[in-house]
Amino acid sequence: MEISAAGRLEVRITAADVGKRVSVRSLRDGGPPGERFTDTVGVLTSWDNGVLRITRRNGESVAIPESVLVAGKVVPSAPARRRGPAASYAELARVSARAWQPVERARLGEWELRAAEGFTRRANSVLPLGDPGVPLDEALTAVRRWYDERGLPAYVQTATGAEGAQEVLCAELERRGWVREVTAELWTGALAPVADLGAEPSGVVLSREADEAWLARYRRKGVSEVALRVLGSGPSVWFAAVPGREAPAAIGRCVVDGRWAGFAAVEVDPAQRRRGLATAVMAALARRALDEGASAAWLQVEDDNAGARALYDRMGFAAHHAYHHHRAPESSVPAGDGSA
Repeated sequence: MEISAAGRLEVRITAADVGKRVSVRSLRDGGPPGERFTDTVGVLTSWDNGVLRITRRNGESVAIPESVLVAGKVVPSAPARRRGPAASYAELARVSARAWQPVERARLGEWELRAAEGFTRRANSVLPLGDPGVPLDEALTAVRRWYDERGLPAYVQTATGAEGAQEVLCAELERRGWVREVTAELWTGALAPVADLGAEPSGVVLSREADEAWLARYRRKGVSEVALRVLGSGPSVWFAAVPGREAPAAIGRCVVDGRWAGFAAVEVDPAQRRRGLATAVMAALARRALDEGASAAWLQVEDDNAGARALYDRMGFAAHHAYHHHRAPESSVPAGDGSA
C-alpha cells in the first residue's frame, strides 16, 4: 500500500482511475482483533455516490464505501507471469475463437456475434474485442435482437484478470441486469513438456474427424450436424481416442494454430480413471502439434473441475485469465428495424 513520508497509509486513487488496476485497503466490519483490515486487488470499474466497485481477477465485483478506505494505489495492469508462454488476452481470445467456430456470424463494429443453434455458449455468444461502433445500450439492443431472431438467448463472453481484459464491460453488463452464468479459466503452458509425458506407442489413435466411436464417449450426447461442424472447425484439428470395448476409454481434441495448440474434450471412462489415459491422450496430441510447428498450449477448465485442474497444474499449465458468459435479462427485446 502507499505510505507517505510521515509513515501514514494514504489513499492515492480517485474516480479518474476508473478502468485501472488498483490495490486498496479498507476497514473490515466486525473483524476479529488483529484483522481489522482487508485488501482488495482488481480493476476499479466505478466510483459513484461514495462507493467504489472493484472487479477481481475471477470476475467477482466488490463494493467498498469511501468511508472505510484506509489506503489505495494504482498497480501494474497485469502481474508478471511465473511460468508459461507470454501472450496477451486479445491473442488468446482470437486463437480460442478460431478453435471453436460458429456456423453463423455477424459484425457489430469490432464485436463478433456468433451462433450455432445453441451448441455451447462459446459458439453462441458475442466476442466483444474492441468497440461496437455505437453506444453500449444501443449495441446490447442490437445483440439481443440478433439472437432473438434466431430463437437463442443473448450471451456476451467477457474476460477478467489479464491486461486488456474486460472488467469494465463486465461491470456495465451487470449494472444493466445481465447475469454471469458461467465462469471458467483459460490456462497456458509450454507444449514440449506435455508431449514428453507419454511414451510412444501409447495406444492412442489420432484422426482428422470425430467418428461414431469418438462421439460415443463425448459427454454431449445426440450431437447434431451443426455440432459436428463446430467440433471440426479450426486451422488444423485432431481427434484422439484410446480404443475400448463399447466406446473409447478416453478421448481428446486438439487444434493447432500457428504457435498454439488448444486442447479440449479430454474425457475418460469413469471406470478407467487414474490410469494415465488423459495424460496419454494429451501427450499424443501434443507430439502431433509439435510436428506441425506449435510450441505453446492452451486449454479451458471450469472452476469446479478439481481433478482436471490438478492434472493440468502437474503438466505445467497455469491460469492466464478468467472468462465469463453474461446472459441478457429475460425482458423482451425492444422493437426495431432489425438492423445491427
